[in-house]
Amino acid sequence: MDIDTGNTAWLLLSSALVLLMTPGLALFYGGLNRSKGTLNMMMMSFSCIGIISILWALYGFSISFGTNGSSGVNKVLGSFSQYMGTGTSWQSEIWGKTGIPTLVFMAFQMMFAIITVALISGSLSDRFKFGGWILFAVGWFTIVYVPVAHWVWGGGWIGVNLGALDFAGGTAVHINAGSAALAVAIVLGKRVGWPRENMRPHNVPFVALGAGLLWFGWFGFNAGSELTVDFVTSIAFVNTQLATAAALVGWCLVEWIRDKKPTMVGASSGAVAGLVAITPACGYIPPMAAVLLGIVAGAVCALAVGLKYRFGFDDSLDVVGVHFVGGWIGSLWIGLFASSGVNSLVTHKSLFYGGSFDQLWRQFVGSAAVTVFSFVVAYILASILKAVKLGRVDTDAEVSGIDIADHGETPYDFTPSGGGGGGGFAMAGLGSAGTGEGPSTPVDADGKADTSQKVAG
Repeated sequence: MDIDTGNTAWLLLSSALVLLMTPGLALFYGGLNRSKGTLNMMMMSFSCIGIISILWALYGFSISFGTNGSSGVNKVLGSFSQYMGTGTSWQSEIWGKTGIPTLVFMAFQMMFAIITVALISGSLSDRFKFGGWILFAVGWFTIVYVPVAHWVWGGGWIGVNLGALDFAGGTAVHINAGSAALAVAIVLGKRVGWPRENMRPHNVPFVALGAGLLWFGWFGFNAGSELTVDFVTSIAFVNTQLATAAALVGWCLVEWIRDKKPTMVGASSGAVAGLVAITPACGYIPPMAAVLLGIVAGAVCALAVGLKYRFGFDDSLDVVGVHFVGGWIGSLWIGLFASSGVNSLVTHKSLFYGGSFDQLWRQFVGSAAVTVFSFVVAYILASILKAVKLGRVDTDAEVSGIDIADHGETPYDFTPSGGGGGGGFAMAGLGSAGTGEGPSTPVDADGKADTSQKVAG
């Protein structure tokens, strides 16, 4: 089969868009974090670009999508040889009937693997040793992400035997990463001072910029997953925009009603929640169902981020409230609104387009299996790292700032440009003039630190 230049060009562009999402995530997470841990937070994302790219080429792609050249595909793992080693024969192959070189498909899926691992880092800010993070990322990618990608997309038991659907990563990416984020946050414990101290986002423009880059790149994430340009591609593209816009509105409405003030952080987080929720369903549901999905996801995730205060787990940047909860909503939405009129791959009836729970229970079982598997493995990995003193940084390093402790640098230089006193904060009109003190922690009417932030902290 000859190369389809149109499909290949579209997937190359989509791959670049998905890669852009990881620097976007770094900005989003970096802005949500406190300033003294900004670089560490961003380095967790950038380190994934380096490490996971190599591991995906070495063995990840083969184990996720290899078939061993047999007519039947292993339902748990792919091939340990087909796309591994120094052989070059497969590098001139076409992927299935798409007309796309297998190497291009490998690159597209590589970008998914990168950002999935990076997503976990948002729950661990300010307290996870960078060396421990690297070891965790390698272990979780190998033991969890690679098999789950095979289960869902590579011919494994969730996609083939169970019949659960996941167009672009609600289960394989967001539920998967969200489960791991919860497990590691529990093992590491709470940040020093949480939730008493002010831990609000330190740079809201970074948050908005990061969310915008994520939104832009997500069109490649979702629409690119069709691997060609056709009717389903157009549905996935439009649904991505509609659900994201609706979720932004839904989150802001909750803030407006509950707190009387919609926030920029809330709008940005709402957009991300919508992107997460529409990811598994974008190629299976009609546009009006996508709008409804966005509103529900935005509102529910806005409320879900407060669960960490109720249950006492310090999910620093709300990976659980946004990615885990949003991924579950999107996965179950397929069981409610999937239609064979949108995508012929919908072979089991949904509740509202067939009057059946057939697709819904399949979505539930597939998502639950990934939840349990990812949580358990992440908990074990984090516990091992903690036991060998590669988990949490010491208290002094956490209080003074993990950027200095682990990277020897700071994100901002507040050294006065001249010889006058006061420091950078005073020059910017913050703190007490002539003292160089930073901005004071907001307090409530009782004199206690205000911890009413909408997200992060």
